Amino acid sequence: MATVTFDKATRVYPGSTKPAVDALDIEIADGEFLVLVGPSGCGKSTSLRMLAGLEDVNGGAIRIGDRDVTHLPPKDRDIAMVFQNYALYPHMSVADNMGFALKIAGVNKAEIRQKVEEAAKILDLTEYLDRKPKALSGGQRQRVAMGRAIVREPQVFLMDEPLSNLDAKLRVSTRTQIASLQRRLGITTVYVTHDQVEALTMGDRVAVLKDGLLQQVDTPRNMYDKPANLFVAGFIGSPAMNLIEVPIADGGVKFGNSVVPVQRDALSATSDKTVTVGVRPEHFDVAGADSDQGVAVTVNVVEELGSDAFVYGTAQVGGEAKDIVVRVGGRDVPEKGSELHVVPRSGETHVFSTSTGARLSD
Repeated sequence: MATVTFDKATRVYPGSTKPAVDALDIEIADGEFLVLVGPSGCGKSTSLRMLAGLEDVNGGAIRIGDRDVTHLPPKDRDIAMVFQNYALYPHMSVADNMGFALKIAGVNKAEIRQKVEEAAKILDLTEYLDRKPKALSGGQRQRVAMGRAIVREPQVFLMDEPLSNLDAKLRVSTRTQIASLQRRLGITTVYVTHDQVEALTMGDRVAVLKDGLLQQVDTPRNMYDKPANLFVAGFIGSPAMNLIEVPIADGGVKFGNSVVPVQRDALSATSDKTVTVGVRPEHFDVAGADSDQGVAVTVNVVEELGSDAFVYGTAQVGGEAKDIVVRVGGRDVPEKGSELHVVPRSGETHVFSTSTGARLSD
């Protein structure tokens, strides 16, 4: 097993002046499951490919354990990669697919068979070892691709959106399998996804990238509770955090007809006249029907989820119509077209600089 270090690693594609990955600095602990997440084109797959040796590193360094692997070919890095399209050989059986890398390395047949059977047992693939990939479902093929990585016993697993070809239900069960398998094997894993729910549910830590720049790296809980800037706040969490620009008032911020108290330090840290307040959908209190507190939200759509519901509505804030999402109890769902008065719960607001996007509150 090994640590992985991105030491100001930079990748600039030929013909481009802007780096696809710009001075990426992350230290990944031995046995850690780190998820790289961000929108399309943010540099997450490029970062993974740099670690794999499939992309050149134009600046900085990459280390696996104590070894500088920045300019080593992929075969010398002791990594195993799982791709989104499985990349299985269609003419080979499952067993041959899983053992192929060992065969190329000159491992004897008995040892290959033993390692393949052990991996198949872990992945519930024993009964499929003699089948061809075309006879398997998408989820089974992905497990074969995982098995091929496991038998090599690498120092690092690299996974590039391995679940994106699976249907929704299978994605949920397979991500649980991958996370528990990684914990059992204890192999350092770097996992790329654009799905922030996948990132929060799987990773020991999550690294958020945007335009090639690392925005924040932290545990899923800390990232949800204390996003470092407006981008992370809007990206992490489903539905997304409500981000509303509001004027600074005496003792807090003016939120419709109410003054919501926020930390004095947060407001003194900016020279702006307004701040951007972030409120998660579950952190609004719904005032009574005859109340005029907070902000009036006109209900447009209600998503009922059984135990609770999400209200998607529109509110007038600072003379502008703003979309707002509020989570309410499943037994207390408002009618479409009705009006709710909502107030952010004290102590559950996030304050960001409107001009720089940086977090101001603790």
